[in-house]
Amino acid sequence: MRNTSLTLLTCLIFLSPSVVMGETFDDLVQRNGLIYKKFTDVPFTGKVTGSLQGSIKNGREEGAWAYYFSNGHLSAKGNYKSGKLEGPWVWYNKDGTLDKEASGNYKGSKKISD
Repeated sequence: MRNTSLTLLTCLIFLSPSVVMGETFDDLVQRNGLIYKKFTDVPFTGKVTGSLQGSIKNGREEGAWAYYFSNGHLSAKGNYKSGKLEGPWVWYNKDGTLDKEASGNYKGSKKISD
């Protein structure tokens, strides 16, 4: 039993960094409306880190996302559903002020209200 536990723990240690760290958007490419890890033909599923942060499921953005400017300030935050902006999105200018024109509620990546 102890040997089995040690083997399982060792496997978890080696597998964990790839699950936790995620990919940066620089490691990914978009083709035909889907997102892939470079040099593969399988739509990407996993976490994205760096200046764009969120999850991708079967090649499409899904769930909560945050974008950051190169200066580290928040650029935008909101949710995706099947690769489309969905629900409330808040957009900011580089100086940190709210971009009132872009911010609002979205459905299917189209702004439907402020």
